Amino acid sequence: MTRGIWPLLAAAPAATLPTISGERELRIDLFRGLSLWLIFIDHVSPDVLAWFTIRSYGFSDAAEIFIFLSGFTAAFVYGRTLFEAGFVIGSARILRRVWQIYCAHILLFSVLIAAVAVVTGLTGNGFYMQETEVTEFFRDPGPAMIQALLLRYRPLNMDVLPLYVVLMSALPLVLLLAKWRADFPLAVSIALYTITIRYDLHLSSYPAGFWSFNPFAWQLLFVFGAWCALGGGRRISPLIDSPVVFWIAVGYIVACFLVTLTWYFPSVAGIMPAWLVWLIYPIDKTDLDILRFGHFLALAVVALRFVPNGWRGLESPWAQPLILCGQYSLQIFSLGVALSFIGYAALTETSAGFVAHIAVGVIGILIMCGVALLFTWYRRALSAAARRHKPLPVRSA
Repeated sequence: MTRGIWPLLAAAPAATLPTISGERELRIDLFRGLSLWLIFIDHVSPDVLAWFTIRSYGFSDAAEIFIFLSGFTAAFVYGRTLFEAGFVIGSARILRRVWQIYCAHILLFSVLIAAVAVVTGLTGNGFYMQETEVTEFFRDPGPAMIQALLLRYRPLNMDVLPLYVVLMSALPLVLLLAKWRADFPLAVSIALYTITIRYDLHLSSYPAGFWSFNPFAWQLLFVFGAWCALGGGRRISPLIDSPVVFWIAVGYIVACFLVTLTWYFPSVAGIMPAWLVWLIYPIDKTDLDILRFGHFLALAVVALRFVPNGWRGLESPWAQPLILCGQYSLQIFSLGVALSFIGYAALTETSAGFVAHIAVGVIGILIMCGVALLFTWYRRALSAAARRHKPLPVRSA
């Protein structure tokens, strides 16, 4: 087995980055913004608004989109620095980003704890402590805060950023391996994923249990995104563009949809043969079940067919809110998690109906778009100020 694989790896070229034209790849921002909206909707009203997100119609959800694009973007942004400036400088830039993500997580943790305390105090209902899984913090805040700083203790819906911290911390190694042989990081990632599933590798959480997103498994999606950014996507583009692959992807999406129907309509569950039930269940999110990974790939193939490179819809005013949110993914994700709890509490306390659920969802998305627009204005204002105060070149006599 080893002798068969090694010559292929030895012959693989070093990773290469696509030529940068000076413009952002707006499709990445578009789909990343979409994932942020979907994550917010799933969190704020999982029993009503989730019917408008992809998780109700297939095996994967917005988390797969977010992690894949995070790997793609990270490799594209930091790969050039590591390849050209060296491992030390490139790693320093990546670790700076890791620190930013970590600080965002701790700040979000503090905000969410404060929000739960305020809502509990106003309503006198301890339900929210249990629902957000922060009872342990209010019972014994000292040890819980230490564990939160160690990323082992997290309230509900705060599992993505700790995963992001771990995956970004491993990015220097991924890029270093890719610099040697382009396909080697993906081969190592697949091997680690296989070992994880076989031997149940995991990270424990506080006070009991495991990480909801197992980094040993979810790294496969992150590394696959990085591999695509480092030239892999270009090499498999003929496969993605194949009509046969497209219709296989459509067929798999339809099959997944039919399976999900049995989750919501038990009366039709009997149509699934026993052997198929035994084969596919459980479809585990924690360890990134291969069926979830396959569903994400199928969605990606279909999405790339309808949103090709240079798609003119990216210039549409309707696409701009998604693109703006995608350009500030860390900030908007954190804001969305905080808003989702506030919206969820408001809907719970008022026993709101369908129209109120829609209104809360729309208001939350509008706030996210408004903040993204504010960040854009601020960045442009700083750039304009820097140009105005740029010192004139000194001419020699």
